[in-house]
Amino acid sequence: MIRASILSILVLTQQLVASSAELAKQVEGILAGLRSDRAPGVAVLVLHDGEPIFERGYGVTDLRSLHAIDAYTNFRLASVTKQFTAMAVMLLVHDGKLRYENTLSDVFPNFPAYGKAIAIRNLLNHTSGLLDYEDLMAKPAPGVAPDKVPQIQDAEVLQLLERQRTTKFPPGTKWEYSNSGYVLLGLVVQKISGESFPDFLHQRIFEPLHMDNTIAYEAGKNEVAHRAYGHTRVGDHWEQTDQSPTSATLGDGGVYSSLSDLRQWDRALRGHILLSEAEMRPALTPVQVPDGQPAEPEGAPAAYGFGWFLNPYKGHPRMWHYGETMGFHTAIERFTGDRLTVIVLCNRTDLDAMSLALQLADAYFNGSTAP
Repeated sequence: MIRASILSILVLTQQLVASSAELAKQVEGILAGLRSDRAPGVAVLVLHDGEPIFERGYGVTDLRSLHAIDAYTNFRLASVTKQFTAMAVMLLVHDGKLRYENTLSDVFPNFPAYGKAIAIRNLLNHTSGLLDYEDLMAKPAPGVAPDKVPQIQDAEVLQLLERQRTTKFPPGTKWEYSNSGYVLLGLVVQKISGESFPDFLHQRIFEPLHMDNTIAYEAGKNEVAHRAYGHTRVGDHWEQTDQSPTSATLGDGGVYSSLSDLRQWDRALRGHILLSEAEMRPALTPVQVPDGQPAEPEGAPAAYGFGWFLNPYKGHPRMWHYGETMGFHTAIERFTGDRLTVIVLCNRTDLDAMSLALQLADAYFNGSTAP
């Protein structure tokens, strides 16, 4: 009986090794055109049960050093940041310092009266109705390059919203993606914790999880190790397009991280290291609103929790997010029922990180022998 069990394990192990090798071959075929020692590129990680079955970098971090992209290269995550912002808020709820029912006015007493109707929960699940801070910013003079325009800071976003007197719709009645809401959540964390938002992320999330090079980047205050710079294709050449007027805000998109560190993040989510399964449940419960709005970018009915889209893919349950900002496209797809995670980080804007991630997931689903 024991020999039969050992034989079964050996056969299964061989099958999984063969499956991983076949998957690697398929993934290489999908990404082969991105091999370059002179062009920006992409970092790709596929995990099953937390173990890497494919991990590779293609292209270079920037056009000056021509350093090859690898598992330790740090990319600006853009809106993939929102899951960390949401976790920070949830940790404060865990600590008993904040409730999801607290309002903006509870946290910021000088906020206009409309803040009394906006709960922390509304900010987390994009039902606040807040006006977009990008629409409220002063427009640059004609012909001024984006990297020459002063960057808006979080405190300035708060000031812009404090000058308003209403929301797009009554909070809780519709779903509409809101960067304004996540900038404010970063400020909520700062106000309630008494620490800067980057410090809170470091002390409560990144350091405990050994995400040693992940940071919320603040120019002049900290540095991104092994940094990838963003690029855009212009005609027949690449131009570095790394910063925009909105690149300095934190809660909505300011985190830099790598495949290596995001593997630790995936481990923490699978193992409920930071919060219990019950405490995570609100983040993984799709918001319900009377007037449903389409969820970006697939057009499906809104299915958003706290920092995560929750729409399934071809019947596979998942929690996922994408990020798009000047020079960077990113995606994380966690297929929870399949114990599969796909992460794609690009420092070039001609690649669709989410589509790439789903192509890689399809390769796994179509050829997997995993239990």
